Amino acid sequence: MNPRTLFRTVAVAEAVTWAFLLLGMFFKYGTRTSEALVPPAGAVHGFVFLCFVVTTVFVWINQRWSVATGLLGLASAVVPFATVPYEWWLERRGQLARAWRLAPGAEAPRSPLENLQAWVLRSPLAALLVAIAGISVVFTVLLIVGPPGSSS
Repeated sequence: MNPRTLFRTVAVAEAVTWAFLLLGMFFKYGTRTSEALVPPAGAVHGFVFLCFVVTTVFVWINQRWSVATGLLGLASAVVPFATVPYEWWLERRGQLARAWRLAPGAEAPRSPLENLQAWVLRSPLAALLVAIAGISVVFTVLLIVGPPGSSS
């Protein structure tokens, strides 16, 4: 999967999970009929949000985005549905490549982050397992801490 397809897929997934979460919140707070959707919607959205953050940083390194472009990408996940227009904006500006710059046989890495990305691209299965484990640990810690606005 190339940077463009990866980023687009995760950006759309992040927006879809926002819709799921907002729907659950509508039933809980708007109609006061059910709060059953909020826990699963919140959990799925939280996990996809973390995946979007990791994907954004990964593509940021590949694309050599400016700090402002990368931070705007991270901020887009906080605003409901903003990841999709952000992806469109990147596409129009030519900021999403169809190839990995540090893939085997391509450019040589020049920094620790680029070395990490080159390893991920050489060992995608191992990297995927490490990423899933890392995101799962962060996700579990956040679940233990509790949802936003909860009091322990």
